[in-house]
Amino acid sequence: MKTILNIIWLVLAGFWMALGYVAAGIICCILIITIPFGIASFRIAGYALWPFGRTAVDKPTSGAWSVLGNVVWFIVAGLWLALGHIATGIALCITIIGIPLGIASFKMVPISLFPLGKDIVPSDNLTAAYGR
Repeated sequence: MKTILNIIWLVLAGFWMALGYVAAGIICCILIITIPFGIASFRIAGYALWPFGRTAVDKPTSGAWSVLGNVVWFIVAGLWLALGHIATGIALCITIIGIPLGIASFKMVPISLFPLGKDIVPSDNLTAAYGR
């Protein structure tokens, strides 16, 4: 079922959302100081491309620098990417078949706002690796 949802997601929303993250990542990598933001953006682009079967969890090793970086990210790109997820989620929820996809888009809003200090892991081994 995850594969079917991922394929439908890829066609309807995933490709365009991933392009947004890749564009943000390229812009962040061009500016030397924001390379960590670019790396986080590329990591989330993969998640936005194929989200079902994976989830975002907090990194236990992240510290105060990730909080500061998330504030900068929110101002530079996070707000716009989150608005894209909200608009996509609303559009997907118009049809009954698109409701699970819309919910997935809404679940990606927090990671699009504050990506630093997060890891994207497979949902299957989440309890084994993180005890959740």
